[in-house]
Amino acid sequence: GIYFSENQENTGFVLTAAHVVTRASNIEIVNAAGERADAIIHAVDNRRDLAVLKTSLRGPAMNLGNDDIPVGTHVCVIGNSFGLGNSMSCGVVSALNRRNIGFNGIEDFIQTDAAVNPGGSGGALIDGEGRLLGLVDGIFTKDADIDAGVNFAISLSLIRDGLTEMRAAGVLFSE
Repeated sequence: GIYFSENQENTGFVLTAAHVVTRASNIEIVNAAGERADAIIHAVDNRRDLAVLKTSLRGPAMNLGNDDIPVGTHVCVIGNSFGLGNSMSCGVVSALNRRNIGFNGIEDFIQTDAAVNPGGSGGALIDGEGRLLGLVDGIFTKDADIDAGVNFAISLSLIRDGLTEMRAAGVLFSE
């Protein structure tokens, strides 16, 4: 997941994919320095596969990128592939506005060829400046649970829509 705040300051809120945490009996956050803390599910949007966690472990919120990214843009994925620890892989935006893939009730995916493997869900899709473009949500495979170069991230505009709905429901960012 990624530290996320509406005002881009240090925060204890972490944005991740809902399917990563909704069935968990215990959630632990580990930051880049290796510090650990428990987290709780603060808000969920299952239709978009978004979850906001709350933890005492604070960190800097990611800067947001641009919604208007062209196909071919260099991007990187930050994740925890196979549970080996933080890692980064890079590639390009392969396609935009992918819908009807069948992962979520509401879809607007950025497709990328940046390598994503199990454990990468909920990680950040970032641009060359390190700004958030999307949230890794799934890999497209046929027979094996391995990266085939067709990976999907929830778009920044869909993340904003989900956060707006959670805020309107009164469940988001209340201490």
